[in-house]
Amino acid sequence: MNRFKRLLRPLLIVLGVLCAVVILGFVERSSEHEPITDLRVLVDGAAGMHFIDEEAVRREVLDQGVAVMGAPMGEVDMPRIEDALRNIPCVAEAEAYRTLDGVLHVKVRQREPIVRVLNRDGSSFYIDKDGWTMPTDPDYTARVLVVTGALNEPGARDGVYAVHANDSLRAVQLSDDIHRLALFIGSDPLWAALIDQVVVTRDGEFELIPRVGGHRVLIGDGRDLQQRFAKLKLFYEKGIPLADWRRYDRLDLRYADQIVCTKRTTP
Repeated sequence: MNRFKRLLRPLLIVLGVLCAVVILGFVERSSEHEPITDLRVLVDGAAGMHFIDEEAVRREVLDQGVAVMGAPMGEVDMPRIEDALRNIPCVAEAEAYRTLDGVLHVKVRQREPIVRVLNRDGSSFYIDKDGWTMPTDPDYTARVLVVTGALNEPGARDGVYAVHANDSLRAVQLSDDIHRLALFIGSDPLWAALIDQVVVTRDGEFELIPRVGGHRVLIGDGRDLQQRFAKLKLFYEKGIPLADWRRYDRLDLRYADQIVCTKRTTP
């Protein structure tokens, strides 16, 4: 008798699971014919970023060439909606799904630009934190690091692409180094507050323009950022208190274990 009870218990569990699966399958098949009665949109992104809003997403979803509101849930093409949203340059991720109450849910994550690149011909574009380019917006300008100078980067004409994807173009493009530099500056509260502009020289080297002090800081080709910025921080902490930093025109961090300072020739 005890042996029968031991066998009956797992059998009942299996039957219960099977019944639940059958019921859920029936509910799911029934819901396929239920109409979409509501559209709920969520736009996620960094604070202060306003490249796209819920109304713009809603318009994109409803402008698919086929009816969405009132259509049976099983006939709404979720992958098509997601693909259409991902084709918007400022959208990093998109997800669409339906719930049994007839609601179509759409979630969008905006790209988060960390640097704006201005080419010498006047064209410009952003690079986001994940290393993807994105075009500028005529109605909104993000407050991010700006890189100018001897640049002819393709992001302004080639749309959205990954700046680290093609190493064969490294000799003629600096976008990957610009992205690494922007990430480094943005990761440190001191540098993020102090530096809002970088100039690229004709030799392809980076020159920082601090907000205060009236000097420039040459850091070279973008390598060894940790070491070079550590030297700069030490100089600001130990050297500047002993002398007015407005006396310096340029600080050169390219040399190992030293900073070469050029004094200003005019008052």
